Amino acid sequence: MNDLWVKHCGISHTGSFKDLGMTVLVSQVNRLRKMKRPVVGVGCASTGDTSAALSAYCASAGIPSIVFLPANKISIAQLVQPIANGAFVLSIDTDFDGCMKLIREVTAELPIYLANSLNSLRLEGQKTAAIEILQQFDWEVPHWVIVPGGNLGNIYAFYKGFKMCHELGLVDRMPRLVCAQAANANPLYLYYKSGWEEFKPVKANSTFASAIQIGDPVSIDRAVYALKNSNGIVEEATEEELMDAMAQADSTGMFICPHTGVALTALIKLRNSGVVGPMDRTVVVSTARGLKFTQSKVDYHSKAIPDMACTFANPPVQVKADFGAVMDVLKKYLGDKAPK
Repeated sequence: MNDLWVKHCGISHTGSFKDLGMTVLVSQVNRLRKMKRPVVGVGCASTGDTSAALSAYCASAGIPSIVFLPANKISIAQLVQPIANGAFVLSIDTDFDGCMKLIREVTAELPIYLANSLNSLRLEGQKTAAIEILQQFDWEVPHWVIVPGGNLGNIYAFYKGFKMCHELGLVDRMPRLVCAQAANANPLYLYYKSGWEEFKPVKANSTFASAIQIGDPVSIDRAVYALKNSNGIVEEATEEELMDAMAQADSTGMFICPHTGVALTALIKLRNSGVVGPMDRTVVVSTARGLKFTQSKVDYHSKAIPDMACTFANPPVQVKADFGAVMDVLKKYLGDKAPK
């Protein structure tokens, strides 16, 4: 690929793209509370990053935040963020879809404002990433934009941002969108492969791309609309593919999340099949910083993942505290690196 770009949306306050939408939503809740509306707090179901963004901005605004998390299904780094920011965290013995069902029922009964991407305010904030991409390319539209997909609000937000710029006459066309899913949580992919015949939720299986481990996405209809109206594609990534892609990206100096590995896998597959041309300008959206997912990287480079070759693992070399031993190891390493 000669024109490949990665849009890093994890260089933000809490380390993921969720900040873009949450600052808009919490600002609105802050306004409602100042107007004496009966909003006692803000709640969300989360696979990690949404809860981090919600708790941080609520803490700043002095608003109580309530977080429903699936027990033992998110990284420690993601779990500690809402705890540190003072959120009321409920660790629930279910998956994300179960948490989502419960938070919708609770917010229907209590004066708690729902902060999931069902709420259009979130998408208004997230669409700014699409506008930024166009601005950064001096309003030249890329051919492809590849976005990881779980609850599927983000692919629609990108569509909305690109569409708005097109309607305003800032650009003359839309990019083609690709939504990339983990094969272990791929209801949109299966829907796409059926020719959009019938959507069936799936039971999401465990995936290293934990933030998109969602089997019944709430924004399914909006995602399908975005893909149909951008001549879009859905692709999937196995666990080995996404971890290999993450390791390859990291070896170029990046430090990406597994979800970005899913998007990069989609790119590799579309490039190999000839759908994405070698000169097509392609933007892969990186949704969070890799520091939130260090355990998966440790496991990969330790070759500690069952049934995975970990082809690009780079484990440390054990060597005695001895000059000769160190020299032997270094000479072998440097010899392997010598110009051929």
